[in-house]
Amino acid sequence: MKKNFFKLTAILSVLALFVLAACGSGSNNGSGDKEVEFLSILTGGTTGTYYPLGGMFAQLIEDETGISTTPESSQASAANMTGLKDGKAEIAFVQTDIAYYAANGELMFEGDKIDMVSAIGALYPETVQLVTTAKSGIKTFEDLKGKKVSVGAPGSGTYANAEQLLEIHGLSIKDDIKAQNLDFGESQESLQSGQIDAAFITAGTPTAAVETLNATTEVVIVPVEDAKADELIKKYPYYAKEVVPKGTYGLEEDVPTVSVGAMLVVQNDLPKDVVYKITKAIYEGAGSLTHPKGKFIKTETGLNGIGIPVHPGAKKFFDENGVKAEQ
Repeated sequence: MKKNFFKLTAILSVLALFVLAACGSGSNNGSGDKEVEFLSILTGGTTGTYYPLGGMFAQLIEDETGISTTPESSQASAANMTGLKDGKAEIAFVQTDIAYYAANGELMFEGDKIDMVSAIGALYPETVQLVTTAKSGIKTFEDLKGKKVSVGAPGSGTYANAEQLLEIHGLSIKDDIKAQNLDFGESQESLQSGQIDAAFITAGTPTAAVETLNATTEVVIVPVEDAKADELIKKYPYYAKEVVPKGTYGLEEDVPTVSVGAMLVVQNDLPKDVVYKITKAIYEGAGSLTHPKGKFIKTETGLNGIGIPVHPGAKKFFDENGVKAEQ
C-alpha cells in the first residue's frame, strides 16, 4: 500500500512539473496560450496621422480576428512605448527612432530600457515638418532664433527630432528659441492665433492639424537643405531624405525635408497566432484604406528600417510572403 502511495505521489509530481513548464513557456515570446478578448491600439493626438489610421486598423483587425479592437488617443511615440510597458494597451504606433531608443535604453529611455515590446512592421515615412505661416517671415532654420517654437512634449519623438535638426543648424532648444511644449492641435491653434511663430510636427503628410491651419492662413514648410540633411543622416542614420510634395497644404513647389519611419509594435506576450492575424489584416487590407498613407503600407516593405526584434507572429506572416529584413 505504501509502495503504491509513493508511486502515485511520484507520478503526480511529474505531471505537476509538466503543467508548470507549459504555463511558464512562451510568456515573453508570443507562443503562450494567453486568451485575448480585447485589443487596444495606442495612437496619437486626434489631429495627427496615427489616430485616424488607428481607427481603420482597428476595424481591419476586428474583421480578421473577431477580437474587439479600439484605437486610443495618446501623446504618441515615447508615451506609447511606456504605455505598452505599463500594460495600458497591446498594440501601438511609434516612430522607428523612438522604438530603437526604448529597446536600447537611450536618450529619453536612459535607465528605463523597454525590452518587452517587439515589432509588427514598418508602415510609412513620418515627415519632420517645420511649420510656420507666411506672415511670420520665417523662411530658414536660422530665422527661428529668438522665436516661439513648438517642439512637442519633452521626451516625445517630435521633441527629439526638433532637438536634432536644430543642433545640425547650430541652434539649441534651451538657448536659441523660446520652446513651447504643445501637441499638434495646440500648435495649430497657437500658429493660427499668432501665439507662436513655428512648430515642429512629425507625422505622415498630409497632417490634419496642418491642413486645418491652411484653411485659414498661408502655410510655409521650412526646408531642410540637402547638405544639412546629409549631415543629419550621417550622425543619426535612422533619418531619410523626404519631400513635402507640391500642392500639399497649398504649397507651390516641393519642399525638401527629412523623415523617420512609422511602425506598429506589440507586447511580446501577445499570442503568436493573434499577432499573425493582426499582421495579415493590416498588410493585406492596406489597399482598402481611405487614408493617403495606406498606399505606403506594403508587405514587401514591412520589415524596412525595423531596429527592434520582430514578433514571431509577424515574422511568420512575412516569412510566408518571402519578405526578409534589410541587411
